[in-house]
Amino acid sequence: MSELPRAASIPAVFSDAVADLARADLRRELHITKIPAPGKLAPFALALSADVYATERNTRQHTPILPASEQLATGRFVLLYDPQPVELWEGNFRVVSYIRASLDEDMGQDPLLASVAWSWLEEALEGRGAQYRAAGGTATRVMNESFGNLAGRSDSIDIELRASWTPTDQMLGHHLSGWADMVGTFAGLPPLPQGVQQLPRRLS
Repeated sequence: MSELPRAASIPAVFSDAVADLARADLRRELHITKIPAPGKLAPFALALSADVYATERNTRQHTPILPASEQLATGRFVLLYDPQPVELWEGNFRVVSYIRASLDEDMGQDPLLASVAWSWLEEALEGRGAQYRAAGGTATRVMNESFGNLAGRSDSIDIELRASWTPTDQMLGHHLSGWADMVGTFAGLPPLPQGVQQLPRRLS
């Protein structure tokens, strides 16, 4: 996390929001870490990254068929706060997120892929009871072709989802939980059984 101002100058509402993020339910397959937050988007910000690797995806199946070093999905979650309401945000808080994942060829060629990716965002937030407004974003299909001395590599297709929304409640942990669920979906993790949630853990 980037250096924040002295504790005395951090608004209590932002401190409370950060504390609620630490109470989020996060799938244990996700490697969550703090990263430097952007310094020009808002006076106060906190940023987290999430990564899912092949061995985590196959833990339930006990078939580590992919290399342990293969990254299935990666994401960034940034919480912004401005003491002065921002007209474009329609509020004081804004969540900015980014997720990228590799897809199998059949799914990568689906003409509805972009709309499906956006529906995953809506379903993940609604599934955690996260209230929001002014949501917007873009979904991009990335074709990776190799040439020259890398020509032996298989072609691949990635999906990138960039999205932002304005929380309308103070339960910011629900927003992080929903976002983390979405990273798991992008990575192909099976959904948790209904009524079962991961125990909250500290963000490393």
